[in-house]
Amino acid sequence: MQQALRKNLLRSAASFLPMSGDVRCAPIGSSVQSNLRGSRGMAHDVAPVNLVLLSQDLHQDTALPAGEAGRSLASVHATLNDLLPLGEIAIYEAGGGASSYLPAGLLRRSRVTVVDIDPAQIANNGYAETRICDDVQTHRLLPDSIDLVTCYNVIEHLPDVEAALSRFAEAVRPGGLILIGAPHPRSLSGLVTKYSPHWFHVWFYRYIRGHARAGEPGEPPFPVHYHPLVLPQRLKAFMARKGFETAYERVYESPRFAELRVRHRALAALVDGATCVMNALLGNRVNLRHGDYHLVMRKRATALQNVV
Repeated sequence: MQQALRKNLLRSAASFLPMSGDVRCAPIGSSVQSNLRGSRGMAHDVAPVNLVLLSQDLHQDTALPAGEAGRSLASVHATLNDLLPLGEIAIYEAGGGASSYLPAGLLRRSRVTVVDIDPAQIANNGYAETRICDDVQTHRLLPDSIDLVTCYNVIEHLPDVEAALSRFAEAVRPGGLILIGAPHPRSLSGLVTKYSPHWFHVWFYRYIRGHARAGEPGEPPFPVHYHPLVLPQRLKAFMARKGFETAYERVYESPRFAELRVRHRALAALVDGATCVMNALLGNRVNLRHGDYHLVMRKRATALQNVV
């Protein structure tokens, strides 16, 4: 019976994936801890389908964003290379699509697990060995089994960021890292995103950013929640209580500004001018251009495991 079940899962996976290659299916559930220390993500309990890719090398470097965003991401890559151990490592990408913000060289020496609640995002992913369609707020991996957790442009979409961060903290082994990339809630782009309707986000992506398929299944923009813990000061304080220290932090100009200056110069000049005026009215205590941030946190060897 188990052999028949595995054949059916393999047949389903083959129709689900838009690519060739050796594909095996391993059922893993959010209520069952994934076995990343054993046979490359294989487990024995049936729940959300987990897909393991074995043959094709689909790791490719993603082009760095323009402006300050790209410079900060390059610094993130350098920090990861400095702090991660040599040899094979385990990476957990919480939320993942067709590409990764990690360098290809790091991905090639890693066992990558991607968890995303959107089946279309899972189908678009071609570089992770283990792909699980599940909720990152509830999915649990083995404690102390992961060298690096990445959550990039995801936490602003989660209603329960505290639960997700607790799952990440539990999974990371002592000395391991968590990388968060997110929009800053107290920026011009963050405030507009938070208080404007979703249809406006779709319009902006289609007609200003030039994404023809924006709003279609598996395509951005996705609805946002902006939980209070998305604010970097609060996020760091929360993770400090879990035994993490900050290894890298930078708040930088939103890449939307750089994009506008290339695609729509007149609109960019208007937005730049309006942002300068608003910054001045706020006494330059904040910079509303600083729309995104990178945060790398390292788990101390004596981290307290007060995860909920």
